[in-house]
Amino acid sequence: MIKGLAISTVWVLDQDRAKEFYTERLGLEVRTDMTMGDGGMRWLTVGAKDQPDVELTLMVPGPPAMDPESAEAIKKLIAKGVMGAGVLTTDDIQGDYEKLKARGVEFLQPPQDRPYGTEAILRDDSGNWFSFTQRREGGLDLDKDWSC
Repeated sequence: MIKGLAISTVWVLDQDRAKEFYTERLGLEVRTDMTMGDGGMRWLTVGAKDQPDVELTLMVPGPPAMDPESAEAIKKLIAKGVMGAGVLTTDDIQGDYEKLKARGVEFLQPPQDRPYGTEAILRDDSGNWFSFTQRREGGLDLDKDWSC
């Protein structure tokens, strides 16, 4: 049976730039950076130091995962900034928000109170956006406003 999520793909426009962004700006570590076969695809994964069982694969849309027409459509959506890639968590939203801003990370929204915790929205160097969240102790507060 399924035991959990191990790897999730984040589609990026340039793997070298993405590697720099995710490691130097966000502080993740490189887990794998290799080319599969002669002239094959580059397998580049990163992850949080304290979460060794979960990785993000930073992939450029294209073969062998998809045909050229689909790859171009995905690239346009990424660059347009409409692709949400997930939720990154922290124990210190305000402090980490300030550190990441100082490293040049673009935020679409500063930290705001939500029913599930405090959330900021950041964008990677390709255009993907992430929720950056400090979870609320004790779970959801259903009396809080859900609007963004």
